[in-house]
Amino acid sequence: MSVAFGMAVFFMLWWIILFAILPFGLHRTQEEAGEVIPGSEPSAPDKPKFFKVIVLTTVITTLVFSAYVSLRAQGFGLDDIPFFKPPGANYSQPGS
Repeated sequence: MSVAFGMAVFFMLWWIILFAILPFGLHRTQEEAGEVIPGSEPSAPDKPKFFKVIVLTTVITTLVFSAYVSLRAQGFGLDDIPFFKPPGANYSQPGS
């Protein structure tokens, strides 16, 4: 795997995991806190913890990416997944 390809995979995983982590209680809404700032949405975060979200996303992405790199280094590919047919694969019986 080239460095550019590895960075692209890490970047895509990071964004997917970021959006998967965001809904999980890392913030309290202004409505829950009882202090809605005029002109803002009541469901907006009271005290956003963006640094915590970014660090957690990076840690989880690093773990997932290292598992991916490890599996690829061992030669694991899509053909090794049981009952998975990659697009364009020809699984017809010989002689038919």
